[in-house]
Amino acid sequence: MRRVLLSVLLPALLASALPARAEFSIPGFELVQTAPVETPLRSSDLRDPATVWNELFDGAKSEIVLGQFYVVGHEGSVFNTVIEHLAAAGKRGVKIRFLLDQKGVGLSDKATIEQLKAIPNLELRIIDFNKLTGNGILHAKYLVVDGATAYIGSQNFDWRSFEHIHETGLRITDAKIVGQVLSVFNQDWRAQAITAQGQVAPALNVKATTPDIHQGAFLLSSPNQFNPAGVGDSEAGLPALLAEAKSEVRVQLLDYAPLSYGPKGTRPYYAVIDNAVRAAANRGVKIKLMVSNWNLEELPQVYLKSLAVLPNVEIRVVTLPTAASGFIPFARVIHSKTMVIDNQVAWVGTSNWSGGYFDLSRNLEVVMRNEKMAQRLAALHEQTWSSQYAQPLDINKKYPKPAKGSPE
Repeated sequence: MRRVLLSVLLPALLASALPARAEFSIPGFELVQTAPVETPLRSSDLRDPATVWNELFDGAKSEIVLGQFYVVGHEGSVFNTVIEHLAAAGKRGVKIRFLLDQKGVGLSDKATIEQLKAIPNLELRIIDFNKLTGNGILHAKYLVVDGATAYIGSQNFDWRSFEHIHETGLRITDAKIVGQVLSVFNQDWRAQAITAQGQVAPALNVKATTPDIHQGAFLLSSPNQFNPAGVGDSEAGLPALLAEAKSEVRVQLLDYAPLSYGPKGTRPYYAVIDNAVRAAANRGVKIKLMVSNWNLEELPQVYLKSLAVLPNVEIRVVTLPTAASGFIPFARVIHSKTMVIDNQVAWVGTSNWSGGYFDLSRNLEVVMRNEKMAQRLAALHEQTWSSQYAQPLDINKKYPKPAKGSPE
């Protein structure tokens, strides 16, 4: 009898002695954050992506799929432990399918690509999204484990995204959304095989589709023509959500501009998102737009200022300090892509708000009509918005070209 009691009580006693897992979640979704090291932007109730990804890889039993723009590891980084956990999954027999963008290969570290190729049971494919849409990329950053849990966020498969960049993501167990994310991956996996053979992958949607934005939680994706059945169109969904806003919209982005990317370095006008933001401001909705200092290229700077002069619009630019170790190329920046509408609707995604992302490239966005998640995401926005790193955009100042890849 005594042994029976111990067998029942001991696990409970041990569990109660362990510290509670710090996480913020609602049913189906956990909010995850990368807080840049050497800043006070960390949140005690949000787990970091390395912890979450390692947990997912360690628990994988049959299959892991990853869709990523590019890959960069770094010796001694926390992210290299993530690759090690992925490799451990492959070694114990988990099937891994890894989809990488062709343009992203040029941004990738060759050693990291070779490291991935060496993982047992891992198949790496390179998709040329440009052949699908004319000028697109696989820009989404996501993974699915055992068809049961997904992760979508702004974190690239890059050591800097796990230490030196402000990022936001979601661990997702909502069965419908996880299934849809997996269907997006399988669609692109098939499209890669077709285009690799020199054939044209058929579009799934010829006409624009209007997503149902009144669901409790749902997935939006782009480009619409290659969205599987049931997956909503991001380019139509974002303006529709903004049209519903009544009092306040908070947005955090790497960059914002009504410009796309054309041939020979041209920047064609792309008004879809900008028109929706301006329409909301014109009817009295307070717009709090926070962008990175990388957004201060010459042309985007002009458009940001033209937006900032409108009533009800406030724009702040975030500049993070250089790391103590010195300048790190393509790091020390805010990269989250989030939106909160009226403290009722939360949006966590992978798109920058400019042309080429919602119309031509693969991106994923999760929308949650949940007050608890919306208020927590608004607080996360406010944390950086009110920090020493955020400054109001000065419409009378000509900002210098931002340093991204070199400390110029």
